[in-house]
Amino acid sequence: MTVKRAGTVDEMGALVAFLMGPEATFITGTDILCDGGSTAAYWYGDLQYLQEGWSQS
Repeated sequence: MTVKRAGTVDEMGALVAFLMGPEATFITGTDILCDGGSTAAYWYGDLQYLQEGWSQS
């Protein structure tokens, strides 16, 4: 699924908090893309903020 927008700071922080917490103790040897949707945009098209003229900042 493509969300068609850049990830927010809160979303990136939520992933990091999950991975550092006790719920993630069984996660080993995996790659988790936390790139704000850049990889999805490469495969599935431009991100929404690029299509709508949003600022990246």
